[in-house]
Amino acid sequence: MALLAVLPLQAQTELSEADQRRFDYYYMESVNSKLRQDYTSAYLMLEHCLAIDSTSAAAYYELSQYYLMLGQTPKGTEALEKAVKYGPDNYWYGQGLANLYLQQGEESKALALIEQMAQRFPTHVELLFTLESLYSRAENYDKVIEVLNTLEQKRGKSEPLTMEKYRIYRQMGDEKRAFKELEGLIEEYPNELRYQVALGDAYLQTGKQEKAYDIYNEVLKQEPDNANALYSLASYYELTDKTALYEQTLDSLLLNRKVEDAVKVNVMRRLMVQVEQEQRDSTEIIRRFDRILEQDTENADLTMLYAQYLIAKNMNKEAKPVLRKLLQIDPTNSGGRMTLLQDAIREEDYNAIIDLCEGGVEASPEALEFYYYLSIAYAHEQRHDDVIRICKQALEHVNENSTKEIVSDFYSMMGDTYHTQGNMTEAYQAYEKAIETYGNNVGALNNYAYYLSLEKRDLDKAEEMSYKTVKAEPENGTYLDTYAWILFVKGNYTQAKLYIDMAMKTDGDKSADVVEHCGDIYYMVGETAAAVEYWKQALELGSQSAKLKQKINQKKYVE
Repeated sequence: MALLAVLPLQAQTELSEADQRRFDYYYMESVNSKLRQDYTSAYLMLEHCLAIDSTSAAAYYELSQYYLMLGQTPKGTEALEKAVKYGPDNYWYGQGLANLYLQQGEESKALALIEQMAQRFPTHVELLFTLESLYSRAENYDKVIEVLNTLEQKRGKSEPLTMEKYRIYRQMGDEKRAFKELEGLIEEYPNELRYQVALGDAYLQTGKQEKAYDIYNEVLKQEPDNANALYSLASYYELTDKTALYEQTLDSLLLNRKVEDAVKVNVMRRLMVQVEQEQRDSTEIIRRFDRILEQDTENADLTMLYAQYLIAKNMNKEAKPVLRKLLQIDPTNSGGRMTLLQDAIREEDYNAIIDLCEGGVEASPEALEFYYYLSIAYAHEQRHDDVIRICKQALEHVNENSTKEIVSDFYSMMGDTYHTQGNMTEAYQAYEKAIETYGNNVGALNNYAYYLSLEKRDLDKAEEMSYKTVKAEPENGTYLDTYAWILFVKGNYTQAKLYIDMAMKTDGDKSADVVEHCGDIYYMVGETAAAVEYWKQALELGSQSAKLKQKINQKKYVE
């Protein structure tokens, strides 16, 4: 509930000095209770106020707010009506009651009240706009015109008001007065050619084609490159089946270097919608885009619109050269770059990923997505120093809006790369930062835990981290294998067998490392024959481990 406004505590009835003091005391007590959010006490204080002065608009208004807050709408409405009755000069009481009427669907009551308020508060022009809306809904067009005329007197002639009067007169079937409104706007602003075009459009819509044609040509005599007139003239030619002139006029607009890019974009959008609605061949739009961009080679907005159109038509292959052209014009267009990047990722085209992301990092250094995919592509190409460099560069652009998951992934990738380079000190530091940034980074948790197990260090910590990954993704064979292996290293062979069996059932049997681990664990639980079979399977899967061959030959686990 809003705090009390500072209101004059003048009673509508004459109070004695003592009663006025009592009224003021209870009223201020209600204010203080409200500030303490003690609404029950505030309500009781207002009851005291009304017992002293039953005509206090301020007390009734505050009382209405409590009723409404409690969901007692009828009582709230009644109290607010009394506030308006005893405080007719308070605009906010009236506005509150009118809004309440509208919320309850009592438009006739709202209309009557706002009509009174419009007379009482002539400077509040917003009341006239509300009246215009209510009269329109009631289809009382004479009243709508009356209100619009009043607004025009107060604010002067303007395009929105004139066009609304034109629309209402058309609704009333009074074309003569409708056109007179537009003509009056032209008389008021004779140098605004768009108003003349608007009159021409009105003639065209009402079947007065030749009048429209004459107006468009008159405008184009004064301003040959007027985009509105050219587009409207093209519409005239289309409507009158003059196809050659239609095409020629559209070309005059779309191939005109003096016409602003934004206008061309809007015209093409209209044409796209029109072609879709009329279910015409989309090649018409494609041909027009090609012609425009062949001549206007640096128009980024049109190029982007063309690419979006092709993608919407599932013509992704055709969209690619358009998007590449867009990036030549505007390298900072991240939307176009990301569209191309998604295609490159789908096709696993790492050269394209690197090219796009290197350009993205340079043009949009704040966009962490380009660093992310670039580091992955560098890792795939075994450009390890570049992975470290680009991850560090990305971390320089992290801010409070950066998602902790992607920041954590940069540290995780650095950890993986340092491990590949044999720099375990830096690798572990990077993994620590990854987990510190985002504790549920299962990739970092898994790799960190596994590498610790290989060194047989911090095994309790490794087990704890690995268990988090298994809980997060219980059907991930890699994470199950890591957890099984850590249990194996800790000598917990029975439980290790349980988890390695789960890993084997979730595609682990396709990994030479997992299958070899399975053989190691089976050997330690006394199932030597099964262990040897798993070691042989690991060899068949492509393992190059000399120790694996030794295990098979000796039929025992080799440390």
